[in-house]
Amino acid sequence: MKATLHSGTPEPIVGRPHDVTFSLGAALDQLAARFSEIEPVVMAFVEEDGRFERLRRQAAELESRYPNVADRPTMYGAMLGVKDIFHVDGFPTRAGTAPPTESLSGPEAPAVTLLRQAGALVVGKTVTTEFAYFAPGPTRNPHSLEHTPGGSSSGSAAAVAAGLCDVALGTQTIGSVIRPAAFCGVVGFKPTYARIPRVGMIPLAPSFDHVGVFTRVVNDLRVVARLLCQDWHPAGQAERPIIGIPEGPYLEKASQEGLNHFWQCVKHLEGLGYTVKRIKALTNFRRVRERHHLILAGEAARVHARWFPEFLEEYHRTTLALIRRGQSITDDTLLKARQEIPALRRTLMDLMDAHHLDMWITPAAPGPAPKGLESTGDPVMNLPWTQSGLPAIGIPAGSNSAGLPLGIQLVGRWNEDERLLSQAEQIEKSLSAWAGNGRIRGNGHMRGNGRPGKGYR
Repeated sequence: MKATLHSGTPEPIVGRPHDVTFSLGAALDQLAARFSEIEPVVMAFVEEDGRFERLRRQAAELESRYPNVADRPTMYGAMLGVKDIFHVDGFPTRAGTAPPTESLSGPEAPAVTLLRQAGALVVGKTVTTEFAYFAPGPTRNPHSLEHTPGGSSSGSAAAVAAGLCDVALGTQTIGSVIRPAAFCGVVGFKPTYARIPRVGMIPLAPSFDHVGVFTRVVNDLRVVARLLCQDWHPAGQAERPIIGIPEGPYLEKASQEGLNHFWQCVKHLEGLGYTVKRIKALTNFRRVRERHHLILAGEAARVHARWFPEFLEEYHRTTLALIRRGQSITDDTLLKARQEIPALRRTLMDLMDAHHLDMWITPAAPGPAPKGLESTGDPVMNLPWTQSGLPAIGIPAGSNSAGLPLGIQLVGRWNEDERLLSQAEQIEKSLSAWAGNGRIRGNGHMRGNGRPGKGYR
């Protein structure tokens, strides 16, 4: 089956609420047609009987509530996907697993409620890996069905990339927002730790869990972040950022193809006048990585202590191994590892202060999406930024010679998400104009007219 990925995709949500020509009914008709063509092969959503009958009823209620265009809220008519570890009123929470959904239920997540109150319609629950760890669901990458969409927020990233929703919620505990965003060619945002409340979801490792957001462009993301991030304040006019590259053992974890592409992006930004500094950083990355996996396993075992004995036989072997490993970690060992987290954040922030940096820039993933659906890819490029809790955004930056998306990751200062997103929008425009003239290959060459998305294969 082949289809053009971005044909018929909805326009950006910015400006839609007050557009007198916008018809919610027509938008749903278009989405239903797209769904019937694309969803059966991409499998981004958890199955739901009567999905569009429900959506049309809810759309009619929304239209009757806001008969005047001028009164429509910010997210009016935006189509929302929600990762299936969030609780959503009217939907079961399955978390990509087999245990009965009654045992996983809970009150609706505030992040979902806020978006619904702002006029968004929940298209449905998006597929997650089991309990947001590594055991994959059925979702495929919209750019190539033989390649992983990433994880654990696989369905959310794929749904936005395939035009099946405008916005999707995900979570990141290692790299589960930025990595699938890169693999699927969309924007992914992981805010400062706990800036979006983590209430109303099934945790994996509370010390690292972040609520994240997927959109197609940064401007849409800023609309959503303004609603969800606590104590949001206007960023003002964004100055051109001073950017740092964390050279050393961390950056060396990217593949050769990923690094070739990354240095092309850096060279292009430098050519536009951006100041980019190469800085030795994360020299103790091996310890950072070991600590992350220790805390993740230890906390996951404690989160699942209430379900594990009853549903032992239902867990995927990958999740089972994680919990078994975590059960062997003592409380004292876990506490000591947790106490080291603030030091990592201080070290990274001290480097930013010493070199007058506004942000770090890195590959968003080691390379393009790996072939095969048995793995969701390596989250190593996202790990230190998740552990430190610093805000990060992944933005598309062209494709390789096979048409698979490649992205970059921008990491800002603690609790300065507004500034990061404003400056990321500048960089997005700089890179999209450049990448739009041709596909950027990992070996430094380009081909074609550069339109995102080769299609389904």
